Amino acid sequence: MNQDFLARAAEEVAPELLGKTLSCETAEGVVTIVITETEAYSGTADPASHAYRGRSARNATMFGPAGHLYVYRSHGIHWCANVVTATDGVAAGVLIRAGRVVVGEDLARKRRGERVESTRLAKGPGNVGQALGITGEHNGADLLTGPSIRLSEGESVPTELIQAGPRVGVSKAHDWQHRFYVADDPTVSAYRLSPRVKPVAGD
Repeated sequence: MNQDFLARAAEEVAPELLGKTLSCETAEGVVTIVITETEAYSGTADPASHAYRGRSARNATMFGPAGHLYVYRSHGIHWCANVVTATDGVAAGVLIRAGRVVVGEDLARKRRGERVESTRLAKGPGNVGQALGITGEHNGADLLTGPSIRLSEGESVPTELIQAGPRVGVSKAHDWQHRFYVADDPTVSAYRLSPRVKPVAGD
């Protein structure tokens, strides 16, 4: 894994992150997931991206360089993790939507709840952040050489198992086929159309 691999358009990188591992080490220990679901966001060209209207204090990490972690809080509750892609100065990122915990399952379950099934520990972007122990302090972290959080090579996912579909929960550009996931993997989150999407006249 190197910066050149990530310094491409988000929609090119997103399917190739499937099977890669994301690890986070905190004072409590280490949790690692194998990534099973991603979503690409293309910055100022993408109405659903946090960077659509340009650089701000919140989204500055998205503008590069590639290989860093962009963390934001969803609905004021969950921390969500995004891998920054594209060239320096071009905002783009890949949301890690789901994964399979392969290291630190006991710690992930402690964070998520003792009764949570193994396949649901990192199912959905907010749960990914919670299981890994990611917080706002990780925003801007170097995923390639950083000491606490690391994106690494993992499993090889056969091309025929990689599927694409519309993104989950966004009201703008919701039909873009920029969600990528491993077919039939139980850790992949269910597709839901945002209730904010307005029906088209005649539908």
